Amino acid sequence: MRLIKAFYLLIFFFSYVQDVYCQDQKIADSLVKIYQQDILKDTAKLDLLRNLSFNETRNLNLSLQYAEELIRLAKQEGNEKYLHAGYFQKGNKERLLGDLDEALDAYFHALEVSKKLNRLSSEGADYGAIADTYTESKNHANAMLYYDKAISILRQTGDTSIARQPGDSIALASIILNAGDELRKNENYDSALIYFKESSKIFEKKNYLIGKAYSLGNTGMVYAAQGKDDLASQNMNEAITILQNQGDYYPICVYLISISDIYTKKGDAQEALDYALQSLKLAQQHGLKEQISDANQKLSELYENAGNLAESYQYYKNYIVYRDSVVNLNTVQKMADMRTDYEVSQKQAQVNLLEQQKRNQRLMMIGLFIILGLTIGILVMLFWFYRKISKEKKLSESLLLNILPAETAKELKQNGKIVAVKFDEVTVLFTDFVQFTRAAENTNPEQLVKSIDYYFKGFDEITTKYELEKIKTIGDSYMCACGLPTLNPSNARQVVQAAKEMVALVKNELTKSDDLNHFEIRVGIHTGPVVAGIVGIKKWQYDIWGDTVNIASRMESNSRPGRVNLSETTYQIIKDEFPCEYRGEIEVKNHGSVKMYFLL
Repeated sequence: MRLIKAFYLLIFFFSYVQDVYCQDQKIADSLVKIYQQDILKDTAKLDLLRNLSFNETRNLNLSLQYAEELIRLAKQEGNEKYLHAGYFQKGNKERLLGDLDEALDAYFHALEVSKKLNRLSSEGADYGAIADTYTESKNHANAMLYYDKAISILRQTGDTSIARQPGDSIALASIILNAGDELRKNENYDSALIYFKESSKIFEKKNYLIGKAYSLGNTGMVYAAQGKDDLASQNMNEAITILQNQGDYYPICVYLISISDIYTKKGDAQEALDYALQSLKLAQQHGLKEQISDANQKLSELYENAGNLAESYQYYKNYIVYRDSVVNLNTVQKMADMRTDYEVSQKQAQVNLLEQQKRNQRLMMIGLFIILGLTIGILVMLFWFYRKISKEKKLSESLLLNILPAETAKELKQNGKIVAVKFDEVTVLFTDFVQFTRAAENTNPEQLVKSIDYYFKGFDEITTKYELEKIKTIGDSYMCACGLPTLNPSNARQVVQAAKEMVALVKNELTKSDDLNHFEIRVGIHTGPVVAGIVGIKKWQYDIWGDTVNIASRMESNSRPGRVNLSETTYQIIKDEFPCEYRGEIEVKNHGSVKMYFLL
């Protein structure tokens, strides 16, 4: 695991020589009274904001506000040193809040300031923070690239720099440790051990016990992965002893779970259970939600293996509860459930109308046989009844066409079923709103659904204009495609035109003041083969499957706010008509490195 705590302190190591390196909420609580008096000016005010942002750990959003105010005032004062501190703290807080795009943007701004100041120590810290952020976003190639830059720069500071600024050596060791952990997670165990050995040596020299404990614990996790169980337990237990004395319980919980895994492999179920229970108890004592979730998951697995399904089920329920609280899914899920229930009820009503139509047609035929011998008056009445049924039939068919494409609906009426069809060239588009989760936390679900409905209605009009087929919406994601069910040789071109209008629609709404939530949008596009059809017998939905859909989704997740991200396949089709910017090869889950392009 990574030494997260060290990087929260790096800006203090590099910019200032402090007597106390640890964050302290009590300091923030005392300084906020001075801040509220608003009596400090110039450098004193900047220093106050820097300390508030650094030490405020209870309210991350408040800490972020201090960092942003520090950035603004530092720009006004032309104070590059405090400007760097502001950007670095902003990156730290955005990362803790889960907005990795914003964190990267802040760290890169901090890096620009460091280069301008020609300050190698803080430049190395910036590269290290960028690398850590790429690690969290599962981008191994970029993470190792920036770790190497950070390590190379910090090595240039030399022993004299270390003597002058005590944090430099600890910073270098922290980055080496984090780089080693990235190698460990990617199963490059021999290299990871080399990194951990060097970081441990530096930490021990500087008498930085927490760093030494992380190095020992991570070394133990590598040994565990290599099957060297005795060495693994020895290193992790030594790390736990140090961390208990230092009061750092987060890694202890992780190492206890790892030791539990070792005993599971040995077949000692009771010892494995004891270590997992220790991890859970410690995490609960200190309110570590992520570790509570992990421990509950491990206990669920252990009890399931032991055949105790009742206990396994209880721990699994606890795991789900804490997992969702860690990623702040509760509010978003309420909104998604509301919209899903609404759409399901609408589609069910349409299906009910179709069934009613069939029943009415049968009644009509029976009625026609009964009234053949009746008077003209009854014939007039039946004629009126027939017109009413015809009107309902048209309405039902209209509703069916709102669920399925025209050709698919025709096939369903003719054959009573839909045969899945493969299309060799279809262009698929995904959209997603940026910072939607944060908005969901601070907005009532009714307003959030109203806002999403507004944007999706606009997207529906755009897809209709360019003859795209709307596939479905999932939460705040919108999916559509072109080139099916009718073949369309200009499918890529029409999807790109639609994407540009979607981005423009969202951008125009950003500056409006109304009762809606406004977001930025990411868009991803890929062209390739798909299989299309409907499955099941209830609540029909026209859907598409295939690797093309997965790649289009990855294009969206790797896009940027306000940008349209294209795959290599789509780019080759539209490059002569639309200007694009090559982004390079970016690592994509289950697909390796993929070339990507921004639509300009």
